[in-house]
Formats: sequence, structure tokens, C-alpha cells
Amino acid sequence: MTVDERIEALTQSLELLTHDVHDMQHVVHDMQHVMRDMQGFIREVAEGTARLLHVAQVHEQRIGKLEGQTD
Repeated sequence: MTVDERIEALTQSLELLTHDVHDMQHVVHDMQHVMRDMQGFIREVAEGTARLLHVAQVHEQRIGKLEGQTD
């Protein structure tokens, strides 16, 4: 392989690598959007769960008071 052939092969390899890096940048960018959406969803689920827990605790207290009054 001549020096010119080696330079040409390296140039092609570099171009392919550059293309792959650009593709990966797009994938990472898309994944960042997905992660942001998932974080929002998880936050909503956590907040909803906290509200449900509070409601359950209030109901437990009411039941406890009612049971205490009937004894």
C-alpha cells in the first residue's frame, strides 16, 4: 500500500467516524428529550402517590376516631 493509498484510507475512515459521531449526537439529543419527558412523568406519579398517601392517612385517622368513639 502506497502512502497516498494509506492517506486515502485514513481520510475515508475519518469521514465515516465523523458521520458516526454526528449520528450519535442526534441520538443523544433525542434521548435527552425522552429523559426529560420521563422525569416529568415520574415527578407526576410521585406527587400523585404522595397525595394518595395523605388521603389514606386522613381516612385511617377518621376510622380510628370512629372506632374509638364506639368502644
